[in-house]
Amino acid sequence: MAPTLTNTSGYNTPESELESVLPIHPTAARRPHAITVQSENTLYSDEHITAKFFNRGSEVTVADGHFNVKPTVQEFEFQTKRAVSKTGLMMIGIGGNNGSTCALPSSPTVTTSSGAPRRASNSPNYIGSVLRASTVRIGTEPATGNEVHVPVSDVLPMVHPNDLVLGGWDISGVPMEKAMQRSKVLDYDLQRQVAPHMAALGKPLPSIYYPDFIAANQETRADNLIPGADKQAHLEHIRADIRKFKQDNGLDRIVVFWTANTERYSDIIPGVNDTADNLLNAIKTSHEEVSPSTLFAVAAILEGEPFINGAPQNTFVPGAIQLAERQKSFIGGDDLKSGQTKLKSVLAEFLVNAGIKPLSIASYNHLGNNDGRNLSAERQFRSKEISKSSVVDDMVDANRLLYKAPEVGAKGVPIGKGEHPDHIVVIKYVPAVGDSKRAIDEYYSEIFCGGRSTINIFNECEDSLLATPLILDLTILAELLTRVQYRKVSEQKDFAPLYSVLSLLSYMLKAPLVKPGTEVVNSLNRQRNALESFLKACIGLEGNTDLLLETRIW
Repeated sequence: MAPTLTNTSGYNTPESELESVLPIHPTAARRPHAITVQSENTLYSDEHITAKFFNRGSEVTVADGHFNVKPTVQEFEFQTKRAVSKTGLMMIGIGGNNGSTCALPSSPTVTTSSGAPRRASNSPNYIGSVLRASTVRIGTEPATGNEVHVPVSDVLPMVHPNDLVLGGWDISGVPMEKAMQRSKVLDYDLQRQVAPHMAALGKPLPSIYYPDFIAANQETRADNLIPGADKQAHLEHIRADIRKFKQDNGLDRIVVFWTANTERYSDIIPGVNDTADNLLNAIKTSHEEVSPSTLFAVAAILEGEPFINGAPQNTFVPGAIQLAERQKSFIGGDDLKSGQTKLKSVLAEFLVNAGIKPLSIASYNHLGNNDGRNLSAERQFRSKEISKSSVVDDMVDANRLLYKAPEVGAKGVPIGKGEHPDHIVVIKYVPAVGDSKRAIDEYYSEIFCGGRSTINIFNECEDSLLATPLILDLTILAELLTRVQYRKVSEQKDFAPLYSVLSLLSYMLKAPLVKPGTEVVNSLNRQRNALESFLKACIGLEGNTDLLLETRIW
């Protein structure tokens, strides 16, 4: 059940009387009207924040080995609706490790946030959330010159995670308090405290189960299914579930989130899933290559609600992306980036930027939760391997001093990736370790005069306790981006919604979905800078750089 809502606090969602029962951790606090920008470029009304932004870049042409650089600038206006939507989060796989942990914020008298065990803190918190537990620099104090940092969640009006109304589907009909016990993510005492509130969530809604897409070892869990094999009927059933949940809870917005088992990759077949119309027809004919996750994505798209894929499979086949574009709906993915891959994107970038050449990256994982059990099947592991393996591609492409560029074909199209580090990913299922995931990485690099450098890292983490804050962040950002519109000042057109693929979510995702035809950015620093810069642009602030010019001049 969601907390009882009372007063509205401007920049955040309504306050809950129940939040005063326990001490409020800074990451869970509500701070109304945190930032006001005093500038001719930023206007405030009761309904909107409207800000001008100058997008500065450079056009580069290459001729005979000479680089000609022409600075460019384009003026935009961003308009952000200030009123935060009353938002529901509907998870596919709500009874799994991530889903049942994510449901804990709905326990109002405990407000246990992301389920962080009380052995870590007596105050409910959102540690691990980029939005709630990290800060952004907005300027300096004139009197002291000290830098001023604010929580990311204070830059624009955002949903408070305590106020999300939770629900969803699962192929297992185990009630939510039992699902929490089955997952064994939390310690016993915390489970005992929140069990009555988890019980209030009841059973998950029946889901769809196409055995060919997930490991055979999941069959025993599949006892809560939408009947039949008609995929069109399944689509209509899911759409009706979304509408009913929205109406029953008086919601303005639903975010649909795939946090269920990793599926095998879908084959891309011309005439089946390559266009929006072909995909819709494939659903009507119950084509075998329409996966459960794609079906849920299509349902959300047709309902005009954002859909986020938190697993590594190719949910967004070309037809699904085209359908989202046509419906002006929002989609984002793929695969939550919480531990080993996030560290890899940082370390690989550090080595390449330091002029050191990684020759091989070997990653070994073992874990014992149901995600690990499902990934013990070869086709499901392959989906995960693909999403984890591409994380260093853009770092390599950015430094062709270290790595040979790909050969160019007859039509000027690159052939393959060119020189690349040897990259291997291994995942093993070890039931005994439960949700505590072990990751071992070796980075073997070439250094000066043919020397070698080896870095070994051992990383142990509680998988779902890292993933859950990311689910909340992705949901909150998706809701925010539905309230942001833009226009190019030179074109004098009406404000329009952002492009359907929410690539601004990339910081939290292993294999970021981007606009077709554009390059994927895996660099964690660039992803973070893009998100910060966009949020600042929406309030009329230029992206503050680390030049710190005032400290380098007289």
